[in-house]
Amino acid sequence: MKKGFFITIEGPDGAGKTSLLDNLMPALRDIFGDNLIETREPGGVRISEAIRKIVLGLKYPEMNRRTEALLFAAARAQHMVEKIEPALADGKIVLSDRFVDSSIAYQGGGRELGIEAVGEINNFATNGLQPNLTLLLDLPSEVGIARIMKHRSDEVNRLDKDRLVFHKKVRQTYLQLAKDQPNRIKVLDATQSPEKIAINALQLIQESLKGWI
Repeated sequence: MKKGFFITIEGPDGAGKTSLLDNLMPALRDIFGDNLIETREPGGVRISEAIRKIVLGLKYPEMNRRTEALLFAAARAQHMVEKIEPALADGKIVLSDRFVDSSIAYQGGGRELGIEAVGEINNFATNGLQPNLTLLLDLPSEVGIARIMKHRSDEVNRLDKDRLVFHKKVRQTYLQLAKDQPNRIKVLDATQSPEKIAINALQLIQESLKGWI
């Protein structure tokens, strides 16, 4: 049986991941049908969705940064076992809204826990699995925060509320990851129109899948 293909969508808050997925998924479903599995992090399965409410909600402002990092990794471990690994083993294309790179950027960079430390706990959580392709939406942190406050004032989560300096560190870490892993991580200009971003994303996905299909 053909091995599955794992795609992740990454980017700082306000970069437009939701808009990209809204524009991208209909085209991908038309092409791949039931072979496409869409999921998200933290979440995707029951236990991980419960952790999502804890780690992203506003109920626990006292949460320690190490606790935060470990909760994200715990949610990811369950997600892997229940959904991602079985789908890939079945030869499916899995598209996830966020994965390990988010933890490295947010907790490793933004929370200053260190890229290596956060990478290690997530390597354990995922058993070393890496995406075949990662699409990274990039834009200036000031623009991302402005978008958050304008469009999502009723849904701002705990990580959205962090200071500008935090979001700049997140972006810098993302861009460093892209520089270090250019074959896997492809950067998309998130200041472009949602339609243009979706077209570029679809082209990158199709190019990456040429040798797989």
